[in-house]
Amino acid sequence: MTIVSGDAVRPSAAPTAPSSRLGSIDALRGIALFGVLAINLETEFRVSIFQQFLPRTPDQGLGGLVDRVLDIFIDMKAFALFSLLFGVGLAIQFDRLAHNDQRTRLLVRRMLVLLGFGLIHLFLIWNGDILAEYALAGLVVLPFLFAPTWLIAAGSVAFLALYLLQPVLPTIIPFPDRSWLVAHVGEANRIYATAGSSEILAYRIKEVAAFLPLHSYVFPRTLGLFLLGAACWRAGLFAAAHRSVAWLWLAAALAIAAGLSLTLAPFARAYSGPAGTLALALGYAALVLAVETTTAGARLLRWAEPVGRMAFTNYILQSVILGFVFYGYGLGLFGKLDSVTGLAIVIAVYVAQAIASRWWLQRFRYGPIEWLWRALMYGRAPKFMNAD
Repeated sequence: MTIVSGDAVRPSAAPTAPSSRLGSIDALRGIALFGVLAINLETEFRVSIFQQFLPRTPDQGLGGLVDRVLDIFIDMKAFALFSLLFGVGLAIQFDRLAHNDQRTRLLVRRMLVLLGFGLIHLFLIWNGDILAEYALAGLVVLPFLFAPTWLIAAGSVAFLALYLLQPVLPTIIPFPDRSWLVAHVGEANRIYATAGSSEILAYRIKEVAAFLPLHSYVFPRTLGLFLLGAACWRAGLFAAAHRSVAWLWLAAALAIAAGLSLTLAPFARAYSGPAGTLALALGYAALVLAVETTTAGARLLRWAEPVGRMAFTNYILQSVILGFVFYGYGLGLFGKLDSVTGLAIVIAVYVAQAIASRWWLQRFRYGPIEWLWRALMYGRAPKFMNAD
């Protein structure tokens, strides 16, 4: 790949061509996005995110089963997998810019543009945003990418250990007490379900501060998984997965078994739960990579690749759609739907996005927000139409 700047030609300073992408990474990202959508809808759009921290009687019907399945297999695991893949993508960008003297400037600009998108999403669309956190974590991780692979791996271990040890460490930002949670959930139920766009905007901005304890808790995990994804890419686990198929199947089986055991452990849930989340996320990644190594498996998962290639656009679009469904300026269904109906909406939205993503990428090289992100990073507009 080349980019012309005046009379000079510099290698690897252009957006990644669609033909050079790895289908396994896009498929993984597309699958992870389903989990992100499911958890965002069920725990943050359908009801207040803070409701889960209050005691409640579990639903004994089908809704209880949906809650249990999401809690065991998807909650936090999808976000962990998404973080791992973001680290992979960052390492890919770093390597592809290896011969460009502006590599650091371009990658910093990439994270700053992402931070800008994240802040717009956070304040104007939905305050459950993860993009701003990812941008800040990316800026922390960038210096590590200049280090050898062993140091990247060591950094990953250190940050993940910090994440797992947080229950015994001093709290940086204290979590609200029960009385605050009760009052806040009641206020959220009223405002998000009935208020107009201006009142919801004001409340959304006010509520951002309450999310800080949650972000401070998961930030070490985000850093650790970014670095782990970068280390896995450097070690060739994605690009050469077909050479290690048996090991991938074994790793998937062991990680998923360990993850389920830790997640379901009846004791020390503060420690075993987060460890189970990490193990399951890694097991899912190994499983998809193993399946993708076969022709039949790659064909089976091909539907997820367009969703993954347009993950940025699809993620923002999900927030816009769910905001209209649940908030007072739209249908106002906040706090009024059960988890079964919520899951039905998840499936409907995701299937529509899978169809739309495939249709779009048959005509365009990138999703619209992916294209804009690249244009702002490189300082020039990449080709947009497939016919260009």
